[in-house]
Amino acid sequence: MQADFAVELGSEDETLELPWAAAGDGPCYEDLKRHPERLVSIEEANRAPELAEFLRMAHSPASILETAKCDVWSSTEMNPEEEIFGAGHKFGCYVDLLFTNDAARFSFDAHEQFVKKMTELLKRVPEIPASAEFLIRRCYYHLIPEAETRDGFYITQYVFGYGADQAQARQQWGIALKLVENAIRQISASSYPSI
Repeated sequence: MQADFAVELGSEDETLELPWAAAGDGPCYEDLKRHPERLVSIEEANRAPELAEFLRMAHSPASILETAKCDVWSSTEMNPEEEIFGAGHKFGCYVDLLFTNDAARFSFDAHEQFVKKMTELLKRVPEIPASAEFLIRRCYYHLIPEAETRDGFYITQYVFGYGADQAQARQQWGIALKLVENAIRQISASSYPSI
């Protein structure tokens, strides 16, 4: 499994506002850590049971994380770095990860340690046609009731599976997502420092 991380804190890079809401009656942030019953309102989790299982784990009391956004999709478009898999299809998702611990949300070091440990653990798993990438990005936390905004961080996790067809790519993605889940469980159980 290919695994890597990067830091994207430039002025043109993606950011996250938390909580967030789409315009109109679109989707919005759901606090699944404190209200796990709201998982049924996440359309992407309803379409992909593997993603729903990952979200349940991420919001469990044993996890040091929670999530803010996610999506799941399939494609036949490959980036040059994905050509090593020799596949015609990919299936993937992204999940925006947040630390549950308030102090860790504002610590770049905590985020960097976490993504380094995740990539280290995932590079040890058997070779499968899959990849995971973790991007440290800026998050603007709107704190209620103080009504102030604090600059912190979050992690966008991309996981892809590759195959000759969509079914095979989805199967590899499901395996890769389970490996990511297990790495998060391992880090969470290790009384991760700084968090």
